[in-house]
Amino acid sequence: MESTNLNIRTDKDVKAAAEQIFEQLGLNMTTAVNIFLRQTIRENGIPFELKLEKPNDATVAAIEEGRRIAYDKNVKGYNDINKLRAALDS
Repeated sequence: MESTNLNIRTDKDVKAAAEQIFEQLGLNMTTAVNIFLRQTIRENGIPFELKLEKPNDATVAAIEEGRRIAYDKNVKGYNDINKLRAALDS
């Protein structure tokens, strides 16, 4: 396998914090970056989820409530829009 150099720039504090974590894992920066690159190839994309923003507490609560309702067999469900509307109107 032929190797090549990869030069990147990062914040000094970010590098130091990452190096501390890698050291605890028994890795150096080169090995950690190579793990990231190989995992990127395996997954054919960034090997972790990229998000623009974290939902606020109200959104998280609504998602949890929706999931709870979806799996609760005691919650009435509707297959007919007219029956749903009638239930909402009552």
